[in-house]
Amino acid sequence: MFFYPTERTALFIDGANLYATAKSLGFDIDYKRLLGLFREKGQLVRALYYTALAEDQEYSSIRPLIDWLDYNGYTMVTKPTKEYTDASGRRKIKGNMDIELTVDAMELAEHLDHVVLFSGDGDFRSLVAALQQKGLRVSVISTLQTQPPMVADELRRQADQFIDIADLEKDICRDPTARVPRETREARAHQYRSQREREYQSNDDPLDV
Repeated sequence: MFFYPTERTALFIDGANLYATAKSLGFDIDYKRLLGLFREKGQLVRALYYTALAEDQEYSSIRPLIDWLDYNGYTMVTKPTKEYTDASGRRKIKGNMDIELTVDAMELAEHLDHVVLFSGDGDFRSLVAALQQKGLRVSVISTLQTQPPMVADELRRQADQFIDIADLEKDICRDPTARVPRETREARAHQYRSQREREYQSNDDPLDV
């Protein structure tokens, strides 16, 4: 990956998407190492992490991570998930952070030279194009190493630079010795994709936390 040392850079992390991508590849991200990596690449202005939370739960498995990130250099952007009942009477939960991420990126654009987007969601293609029209470089970080890939083709093509997170494993992995075999990674990716397809078939805006 290529960064100019004088660039003002910001990280925009789609928490749910990044988690799913790392899980598909079979490794856990060390967020301290990730932050250190990009601090070395340029002038890191912000590192923003977006996720939705179920506020009515007594304990959320993601809460310890949220608290740690909040005290260790990340700007946390959260909102509560919403519960509703669909036409067939099934209980659904939704929590999408795309709008919040997009608004923040556009508002911060005048203070930046380079935006790094951690997401493979094709809905962000328009955001990438808008930032480029403002003169910013945009890097997208996701992966092509799963089957199917975790990054939408239109998003990858729009970006100035696509970085496969699998290539960063040695720099950001929590435990490099705990690599999951390729067959297991592919099985996990297939299972995740199948689950997402079922959610989309029954709900236009599925859970995204």
